[in-house]
Amino acid sequence: MRVRIDEKDFINYPFLKESQNFVSGYAGSPERFLCTSTGKAALAQAKDRILSAIAGKSGQKTNARPALPTDHDGVKVIVSGYALARVIISCMKDRMIIDRFTRSEAQKAYECLLDEEPGKKVFIATSLGIDIGADEVPLVPYVELSAGMREERWRLVNRDIEHGMVKVKKNETDEILRECIRVTISRNLPLPVPAGICEVLASVVKEISEAEQQHLLEQFGSVEEPCFPPCMQALILALSAGTNISHPGRFALTAFLHNIGMNSSDIIGLYCRAPDFDLSRTMYQVEHISGRGGTEYTAPSCAAMRTTGVCVKKDLLCERVSHPLNYYKQKKRKDKRNAPVPSGNMLVDRNAGGAHREDEAGNSKNIRDPRGHHQGEHDQEDNKKNQA
Repeated sequence: MRVRIDEKDFINYPFLKESQNFVSGYAGSPERFLCTSTGKAALAQAKDRILSAIAGKSGQKTNARPALPTDHDGVKVIVSGYALARVIISCMKDRMIIDRFTRSEAQKAYECLLDEEPGKKVFIATSLGIDIGADEVPLVPYVELSAGMREERWRLVNRDIEHGMVKVKKNETDEILRECIRVTISRNLPLPVPAGICEVLASVVKEISEAEQQHLLEQFGSVEEPCFPPCMQALILALSAGTNISHPGRFALTAFLHNIGMNSSDIIGLYCRAPDFDLSRTMYQVEHISGRGGTEYTAPSCAAMRTTGVCVKKDLLCERVSHPLNYYKQKKRKDKRNAPVPSGNMLVDRNAGGAHREDEAGNSKNIRDPRGHHQGEHDQEDNKKNQA
């Protein structure tokens, strides 16, 4: 029996080619569309989609899903909102927001698919190149999909491979389909949006950026050194001892400190004692990672840190997280429930402009107000805690 995709399906699966064709049939140029009543409603819907993704609310499963609009205009607003959201986050060029948006949209579509009629689910999966009835996936697509999946079981070294096919279990195909949706949504992001369109959307971009900063301020609070994961503490101590650290180590440390809110001048001060310290080069590298070039970077995941040899001195908490930023958040929450942990200031020597050795530091905590930049990936346990 032939499967028919209708307008209400465009709301649940706006990434499908059929949905894109539906939008292109009436939207026209973005500037003109934004001046229409439908365009204005779609812009508000796009903003809500992004804000929900930042706050981590879009992936929350509820017993009662909101009623979908049944009229043609309502469908146009929802589907256009998805398209405009992609344009907005492309103007922002913030990797964290792009990652959160794509994961949020993939989760929503995934939950719809779980309740979908079998024929339509197979049709959608097939259109994305996934055979949900198979117990194996071609090697090349699997490598692309598993790169964004956090659990160790998805790593290629933990899989059986025969004749170019990666073996998967029956209960894993839905997860693979969800990741395939995320990859499909994230493909080509950020889009090459003309500067004129970004100017039209500047007020919305600013509002979302401020909401993101406020959300991260609530998540991370002030910078507290005792809560740093072991890998970051080891990198800081190496710099304090006048030791050069690897390029992956520099990138990871700089991105981590930027993500939790440390300003660029303090980050640059950390590198002053490195034997190969060069001020102009360090300034360029720190500012590039911090977003001066238009793209902000997130600290690498734990899996990436292991691959580059930066992961060291793992502790018990390391076993329960998949990202240094998640370690930092969980440690801060745990320390708030317990007695405050006194610490020295390993980071910034205000007199010398460099970094202290741990044993030379004072007893006061190094606390600074964060500027609220983006965070990295969330592991499943942390997501559950945030949703609770």
